[in-house]
Amino acid sequence: MPKLIVITGGVMSGVGKGVVVASIGRILRARGVSVNAVKIDPYINVDAGTMNPYAHGEVFVTYDGGETDLDLGHYERFLDVELSKRNNITSGQIYLSVIEKERRGEYLGQTVQLIPHVTDEIKRRIVEAAGGYDVTLVEIGGTVGDYEQLPFLEAARQLRLELGHDVLFIHVALVPLLKTTGEFKTKPLQHSVAELRRYGIQPDAVVVRSEKPIDAGSVKKIALFTNVPQSAIFNSYDVDTIYRVPLLLEEQGMGDFLVHRLGLAPRPPAHEDWREYVAKLTSPRRKVAVGMCGKYVELPDAYLSIIEALKHAGAALDTRPELVWINSVEVEKNPDVLYKLGVDAMVVLPGFGKRGTEGMIECVRYARVEKIPFLGICFGMQLAVVEFARNVLGLKGANSTELDPDTPHPVVHLAPEQREVDVLGGSMILGDREVDIVQGTLAASLYGAPHTVERHRHRYEVNLSYLPKLADAGLRVSGWRRDVKRVEIIELPGHPYFIATQFHPEFKSRPTKPRPVFLGLLKAALRS
Repeated sequence: MPKLIVITGGVMSGVGKGVVVASIGRILRARGVSVNAVKIDPYINVDAGTMNPYAHGEVFVTYDGGETDLDLGHYERFLDVELSKRNNITSGQIYLSVIEKERRGEYLGQTVQLIPHVTDEIKRRIVEAAGGYDVTLVEIGGTVGDYEQLPFLEAARQLRLELGHDVLFIHVALVPLLKTTGEFKTKPLQHSVAELRRYGIQPDAVVVRSEKPIDAGSVKKIALFTNVPQSAIFNSYDVDTIYRVPLLLEEQGMGDFLVHRLGLAPRPPAHEDWREYVAKLTSPRRKVAVGMCGKYVELPDAYLSIIEALKHAGAALDTRPELVWINSVEVEKNPDVLYKLGVDAMVVLPGFGKRGTEGMIECVRYARVEKIPFLGICFGMQLAVVEFARNVLGLKGANSTELDPDTPHPVVHLAPEQREVDVLGGSMILGDREVDIVQGTLAASLYGAPHTVERHRHRYEVNLSYLPKLADAGLRVSGWRRDVKRVEIIELPGHPYFIATQFHPEFKSRPTKPRPVFLGLLKAALRS
């Protein structure tokens, strides 16, 4: 049977529980333990795919096409694993499955209830996702006391009853620092643990989130009122980078505690590569200004994986990418603002819909004409083709049919298999696809291989009927999807660095394994 670490949160959301979970996984992985992670989201949506970025941040895409919570990105980056769509469980999935089973008669005429039918489905999915791993982390999203959480807390309680000490509970909660007195206030954490115990769950350990390191008196008070030994109380206070958190918790004895409590083989941790990465990340010798042009720039979490991918590449080059956020809506009002920013590189970001797209196209034009190193991702690639068609090829009104269905020159159009799609959720071109790279191109020099496997999330693509004209004008296709003839990478020969991808390279970037297109962008920026 699997060993499970169930992580709950209290007091308030958004305090970094996902980073703590990923850090716990990293600590175990450093000891040679095979680790998996599951994120439970109590919302009724089946997945995160139809959510507005302003409401939920980035949609992370798994190799098998799951549209998931952004915490799965943290898990993959910290654990260096590829997770499945089954690693994100939502209330919508659970209720949909239970109702479908009831309609098929699988409950044999029973009255279908929250307990046991819904909780059994939750347990089944957790155990299924945990198969084949030494330890699986299960993060229950939200905060204790949310009514949406109740079925998941009940399922977790039952798992502890059924699996005994192979289930470990860790509670993560904020301890605020009162500015007026300089005193840590543990009462909110005490109340969240009391609420958790009301549902039949006693935490085995507590991770205190705080602005600064908590004092010994606060630790003693937390232990007294939560019934958790002081040796099982850990502190994740604010640090210069989230990648330092595993090292912080390791120094406090988290790794030894987990090994002892779960009965794992004791092994010395191997954090050398991680320490080296954190050192390079936090003390770079150089810096470059990277323009980030998009329509959701007020909420950087909408581009979280791209931000992290740039950090990974920067650490490898002993360079800090300093991000300059460019609101494409504002660029539409005043394109001249681009000339005042002084960026060393430009990234035109993914997105959907018409708002702000002319500003994104202007960012492409600026990078092309001013010879600024450029990277376009997904929607950014499509708009790079539109800009080239308009301003180099001279096709007036060229556009994507997503943005202008009546465009006289649909250089980007709906992919053929998307034309009959009548539902939004889970219906895009999603997940891994093999990409063949054309030899003798910039892409070939970056990847150093004839093909790559990359993740996708899109409906529209370059219209192949325009390729001859685009190629004659100087645009080069340097990557093709292997299974069907689709444009995956474009570039401009003669430009210092101009490359764009239909796929999302950021989803496969890792702290010690940066993706080639991000490395190439920063190298070109350093040369400029």
